[in-house]
Amino acid sequence: MTETVYAQFSTYAEANAAVGKTGRVPTTLLRAPIDAQTWRDAAYVLLGTFLGPVGIAYLYAGFGAGLLLTVVLVGIPLLAAVVVGSRIFGHIYRGLAMGLLRTDVEAPLEFRSRPGLLGFVRSGLTDRDGWRAVVFVLVKSVLGPVLGYLVLTFAAMSAFVAISPIPWWLFHPVNIDSAGVERHSIVQFGDVYFETWPQMLAFSALGFVCVFIAPWPIRAVASLDRHLVQALLGKTKGDARVEQLEHARTTVVEDSAATLRRVERDLHDGTQARLVNMAMALGRAEEKLATGGDATALVSDAHATAKEALRELREVVRGIHPPALDLGLGAALETLASRSPVPVDCTVHLATRPSPGIEAIAYFSVAELLTNVAKHANASKIWLDIRDVGTVLTITVRDNGIGGADPIGGTGLTGLRSRAETVDGHLDVTSPIGGPTVVTIALPTGWTS
Repeated sequence: MTETVYAQFSTYAEANAAVGKTGRVPTTLLRAPIDAQTWRDAAYVLLGTFLGPVGIAYLYAGFGAGLLLTVVLVGIPLLAAVVVGSRIFGHIYRGLAMGLLRTDVEAPLEFRSRPGLLGFVRSGLTDRDGWRAVVFVLVKSVLGPVLGYLVLTFAAMSAFVAISPIPWWLFHPVNIDSAGVERHSIVQFGDVYFETWPQMLAFSALGFVCVFIAPWPIRAVASLDRHLVQALLGKTKGDARVEQLEHARTTVVEDSAATLRRVERDLHDGTQARLVNMAMALGRAEEKLATGGDATALVSDAHATAKEALRELREVVRGIHPPALDLGLGAALETLASRSPVPVDCTVHLATRPSPGIEAIAYFSVAELLTNVAKHANASKIWLDIRDVGTVLTITVRDNGIGGADPIGGTGLTGLRSRAETVDGHLDVTSPIGGPTVVTIALPTGWTS
C-alpha cells in the first residue's frame, strides 16, 4: 500500500514540479476531481467497502461451520465447497476491475473436480485458484472497508468543506460556546469558531485544495486493488505457460498432419501417377522390342516422365526440409529471396548458426511472408534483414506496398504467429493503411523442446 500511495503522490509531485517549470497548472491536476476514471475508481472503492463485510461473513460462516462439523465428517466437504465457492468472488471482482478500473484480468483455469464425493473433496481442498481467491477475499475484507472509509470520507469531507459557506449562509447554524454566547458557526476548532465571511472563505479555500488532493488517495487504493486482482484472481504465469504449450502442441500436431496430407497428395497425384505412366511406357517398349519394333519414342517418353517425377520429388522434399538449409540459414534465405517475384534486398548478419528447428521455422516463415507480399501488397521492393543478437534471432520483412495487413484477419499471419510461439518466439506486425508493412519475427537461436 505504501509503495502504491507513494507512486500516486510521486505523480502529484512531478505534476507540481511541472508547474514550476512551465508556469501553468497541469491539466491532469485540474481534471482529476472531474475525470471519469476518478469517479470509476471511487465507485469501485465504494463497492469494495460494502463487499468487504460480505466476504468476511462468507469466510467466517463457511470455515467456521466446516471446522465445527469436521468431527462428524460433514464439514470436510463443506470446507472444499467454501474454497471452490470463493471463486465466485473472483468473478465479481474481475468484472468490477474490467468495468470500473479498466483492467482486463484473464480468468484462471476452470475448476475440474475428480469423480465422486471424495474426488470433489480432494479437488476442492487442493484447488490452488480457489485458495488464492480465499486469500484475496480475506485481504479485501480487512483492507477494503478500512481504506475505502478513509479515502472516501476524506473526499466527502473535502467537498463539504469546499461548499461549507453555502449551508452556513442559508441555514444559519447556531452553536453556544462555554460562556453561553450564541455563535453563527458551522465548524469550530476548540474555542475558535468560524463565524465570519473571511473565516468561512478561508475554510472553503482549504476544502478546495483538498478536493484536488482527494482523487489521488482514491486512485492509490484502486491501483492497489488492480495489483491484488491481477496477482490473486488472474491466471498465473504457470497456467498461462501450460495453456500456451497446449496451444503450441496443437499447432505442431495440426501442422504435421497438414504436411503429411500435402506430401501424400503430392506423391499420389503427381509422382505416383508419373511413375505409373513410366512403367506402362516401358512395358509397351518392352513389347515392341520383343516383336522387333522401334521403341525409341516410348523410351524417350519414359525418360522424360522419370525426370519430371524426380523434379516433383525434389519439390516434395523441399517442402519438408529445404536442401538449401544444408548450407545454413543465411544462404537458404538468400536463395529464397532470389526466387521472389518482387525484388528483395537481403541483409544477413549471423554470428552463430541457429538450431535446425529454428532454421526450418525461419525459412518457411520468410517464404510465406514473401509470398504474401507478392500476392497482396502490390509492392515493388522488399527489404529482408536477418540478424542474431545474443540468443535471439530477429527476422524483419518490410515492403513498400499498400499496407493493411491484419494478423487476425485470415491473411496467414495468424499461422506464422502460432508457429513462432511454439518455440517461445513472437511475431509483431505494423501495417498502416498505405504502408509500409513491417513484420518482425523473434526466435530463440538455440531452442530445444
